[in-house]
Amino acid sequence: MRLASKIFVTSSLVVAVLLAVGVLSLAAVDRLVRVNRGITEQSVPAVRSIAAARDAMLSLARLEMRFVVLRDVQYSSLWDERAARTAEDLGRLRQFVRTKEEKALLTEATAAFDAYRAKVEEERALVARGDRVAAVELAETEARALAERVEGRLDGLMEATHSGVLAAQADAARLEARTWTRVLTALVAAVLLALIGTAWVAARLTRSLRVLSSATRAVSAGSFHEPIAVGGGDEVADLARAFNAMAEQLRRVDETKQEMFAAISHELRSPLTSMREAAHLLRDSVPGPLNPKQSRLVEIIGRSSDRLLRLVNQILELSRLRAGILPIERRPVDLERVVTRAVEELRPQADEAGVMLTRGRVGQNFPCLGDDDRLVQVVVNLVANAIRFTQRGGSVTVKLIAAGAEMEIQVEDTGIGNPAAALPHIF
Repeated sequence: MRLASKIFVTSSLVVAVLLAVGVLSLAAVDRLVRVNRGITEQSVPAVRSIAAARDAMLSLARLEMRFVVLRDVQYSSLWDERAARTAEDLGRLRQFVRTKEEKALLTEATAAFDAYRAKVEEERALVARGDRVAAVELAETEARALAERVEGRLDGLMEATHSGVLAAQADAARLEARTWTRVLTALVAAVLLALIGTAWVAARLTRSLRVLSSATRAVSAGSFHEPIAVGGGDEVADLARAFNAMAEQLRRVDETKQEMFAAISHELRSPLTSMREAAHLLRDSVPGPLNPKQSRLVEIIGRSSDRLLRLVNQILELSRLRAGILPIERRPVDLERVVTRAVEELRPQADEAGVMLTRGRVGQNFPCLGDDDRLVQVVVNLVANAIRFTQRGGSVTVKLIAAGAEMEIQVEDTGIGNPAAALPHIF
């Protein structure tokens, strides 16, 4: 399976679990909303209407007695208004009741209220005829009984509705607890799945990348010999195979370079050495005496061949250094002796250029592990450059400093220095 497919499958599983969590959460929230909507839109208005009707019945009873006793038509008008509102409240309750018990209680309360209104009409008729005693007796007996019957049924309806509200609240609480449990369980499962999938992909990638990183360091150090074991068909495996092919190609290139440098060294050094030795033999008059003009020409040939051989050697060493195949023989070395050799070798050149060449040191012992000849070559190059670019009358100082676990060789001069543009190219 390709790496992109693995990542896609892992991400898809995580997304699927998260979607499942989201669906469960939305379903649970929907159930909670329905329960709360039922409480808000049915139970609460029902309780409010029942309470209003219950309070209205007490007010109607007081207005009824005041009208019967005082025969004031204002009380009769107020009674009619409040009775109409009470009838509306009872009618409105029909859309809020749900259970058979609630519906039966509401039906009985409505019937009792209609009968109570009929008895009040009878009382008004008796009052109109002047039979106040009969009206009072009717109000205190049958009408009162009907009013109390309405109040009792409303009280029962209130209790039934309140019990339904409590049951709905309990269901909502249980549903909320189950919802939290399911959502948290699904969320934990999604997190675990995401962590496991991510850890698996990351471990596979990092393991392969560690192998490639180690092999890359081995290639840069020139110690990579065995190809990387490749398994699978993803992009990392393709990269490992490409790395093996690259390492093999680099190995062949290194072998070719070594062969080329060996060939160049042999093909150039051999004729140059022969030319130089022949010039020396001519200069020493081994074949026979030379006239002054011939001696001068032989001297020129000798110096030119020596210079050309040195240039070839420097070019070959620089090429080996850039290619990383310059041989280094590390052994115990005294850096003070290295600096002394370099300074003494270049002192004639400094004297000829009119530059004062001095040495300095900070510390006593300067042992290290390195290649004696290469270190001398480094110091010679630095000091020679300093002498070359220092004006006559200037000075060049070579300092050797013991800095704890490290040692430093510093070359200071009073010359013109290096231009800023050339600094990135100095190695």
